[in-house]
Amino acid sequence: MIHFQNPAVLLLLVPLALFAWWLGRAGRPNAIRHSNTELVRELAKSRRTRWGRFLPALRWLGAALFLVALARPNIERAHTSVQSSGVDVMLAIDVSGSMQAQDMQGSRGRSSRLDAAKDVVSRFIADRDNDRIGLVAFAGQPYLVSPLTLDHDWVQQRLAALDVSPMGDGTAIGSALASGVRRLDAQQAKSKVLVLLTDGQNNAGKISPAAAAEAARALGVKVYTIGVGSSGEALVPISDESGREKLVKARVDVDEASIRRVAELTGGAAYRATDTRSLRDVYAAIDRAEKTTRSSRAYTTRQEQFAWFALPGLLLLVSELGLAATRFRRVPC
Repeated sequence: MIHFQNPAVLLLLVPLALFAWWLGRAGRPNAIRHSNTELVRELAKSRRTRWGRFLPALRWLGAALFLVALARPNIERAHTSVQSSGVDVMLAIDVSGSMQAQDMQGSRGRSSRLDAAKDVVSRFIADRDNDRIGLVAFAGQPYLVSPLTLDHDWVQQRLAALDVSPMGDGTAIGSALASGVRRLDAQQAKSKVLVLLTDGQNNAGKISPAAAAEAARALGVKVYTIGVGSSGEALVPISDESGREKLVKARVDVDEASIRRVAELTGGAAYRATDTRSLRDVYAAIDRAEKTTRSSRAYTTRQEQFAWFALPGLLLLVSELGLAATRFRRVPC
């Protein structure tokens, strides 16, 4: 859209048009003063003379363009600058054999702990547009699934491919914490968060959860812990000698005291989720607690357009003067 910095100047176009109309009605002054014009009557019928009558139009049109240029036409463009202070989030997910337990009830029926966790974590990632997110999986030992990145599509792909670990059973909670903290420490973010999800007890790895929590606190990493699954026995799928899968009851207990201690040491919080809905509520609570700060600034830029009117106006005036002095020169008295 074209805007005018001095729109009041455009009002001068009205008297300019009226003045041009009044002069046009009065007619042009005589080019030749003579008692008898019969000798030059044919001269008035020539093509050059007819075209010469349009010279005043060039003058008035040029003047009108100058007035529009004085009104300072410009094009306004609105811009919005958004500045965000993102949070680095490392997700640590237990992929030990017990995560296959079919005790997570949701809107789609019963599912395994791992499938429920993947579904909820996927939504959590989708809601954190401005944060770098990484993913660590662990069973008997941790391994990096995705480094911290803003490419959330990549993280989502790696999460979807996550399965029960073939790298030995067990639950190395301390080692998983240490691995995630080490990845976060390599970054320069103002806020660093690790969210650990597990359904068991620390029974593998060389680092205890308490030692990993002390390291996290020293490095400024806040840890949120989630104990997932029901307490006691749960149905876990296993394969028999013929390769057929069947569900058997197995005892799986979450070491709630240990993971709560980890959260308290680092300034985070510990949660318990026994079904898909409560697990979704847990990640929603963490999302609210670790919101990314955003600030926006709106500004407008103006690009002056007066030259597009002033230059044609000048060209018309120069053309009128040039043609009046040359090709359409008036015969002197």
